[in-house]
Amino acid sequence: MDAQDFADVLDAVRTFVRDRVIPREDEIETTDRIPDDLRQAAAEMGLFGYALPEAYGGLGLSMSEEVRLAFELGYASPAFRSMFGTSNGIAGQVLVKAGTDEQRDHWLPRLAAGRAVAAFALTEAEAGSDPSTLTTKAVRDEDHYVLDGAKRFITNAPEADVFMVFARTGGEGPRGISTFIVEAGTPGLAVGPSDEKMGQRGAHTAEVYFDGVRVPATAMVGEEGTGYRTAMTSLAHGRVHIAAVCVGVAQRLLDETVAYAKERRQGGQRIGDYQLIQGLIADSQTELYAGRSMVLRAAEAYDAGEDRRLGPSCAKYFCSEMVGRVADRAVQVFGGMGYMRGVAVERLYRDVRLFRIYEGTSQIQQVVIARELLR
Repeated sequence: MDAQDFADVLDAVRTFVRDRVIPREDEIETTDRIPDDLRQAAAEMGLFGYALPEAYGGLGLSMSEEVRLAFELGYASPAFRSMFGTSNGIAGQVLVKAGTDEQRDHWLPRLAAGRAVAAFALTEAEAGSDPSTLTTKAVRDEDHYVLDGAKRFITNAPEADVFMVFARTGGEGPRGISTFIVEAGTPGLAVGPSDEKMGQRGAHTAEVYFDGVRVPATAMVGEEGTGYRTAMTSLAHGRVHIAAVCVGVAQRLLDETVAYAKERRQGGQRIGDYQLIQGLIADSQTELYAGRSMVLRAAEAYDAGEDRRLGPSCAKYFCSEMVGRVADRAVQVFGGMGYMRGVAVERLYRDVRLFRIYEGTSQIQQVVIARELLR
């Protein structure tokens, strides 16, 4: 994107997030949903397609541009970004990276315009950190496949119009997995009730069940047996993005912390004048600076095709852990008020805990990083 055009996009999103989304955060928390007017406004701004190609109605941002956008989106309730994050990210990238022209033509314009929502159906009850062991099956029946199995913790499942489903078409291990497009409403497809989570209210996950779900053979994305590789490619993209979101949330937490430390008084002076409070603030700023720098470098290497494995895992690992520490310090500076419902740092403290788990836990990132070096 032209540099000035992109600067204008960032400025518009920054203003929108601060002026319209943040004032509605308590409403999102209470109602467990994103208000319709915010959803419509996000669609009109092109946020449902920021990472999708321009040819299909998206903004076609590079990874370096996308992470800078994510810094801004991460400043508000994580549920707002989640509303369109999966369609741009792990689900939408399945089609971008591996879909046929017909599949892209049919779905990507809908996703980019916000007329459809996509879900990424990979995780299972006994196949989370190691999805290569998944057991959902897809059996060939002439010119169709029949899917049976269940998925767990699927983001946007209650609202999804289409699912990118990973199922076993061959033997054990990664090479036996393929990817399928399954539309909502297909007979045999059922979505469970929304999960009751610790945080990130307004962003919904649920179990998804497949009981004799028949899809045409043309619903397969990529060649048979390439599903695991497709999933890992999408997840690498997603890890850089989530790392950037963590930076955005950390900036919000730090801003809340500094503002409170400047106004709250104890012992006749601002608590920010006490050196131990200053130490907490300094630690958060230092880690935030490191995380932002790491994300920008990882995105640069991703765009150049130099590193789409080690950098994404390093960034996701560090930044998801970093934002948890920043949130903990924020609550500490706020003291008793930081433990009260209705205070932003309390809600964000709960929200950020999930970042260390999804798109690959911190422990999985450690494994990826170490194996990449040892290899």
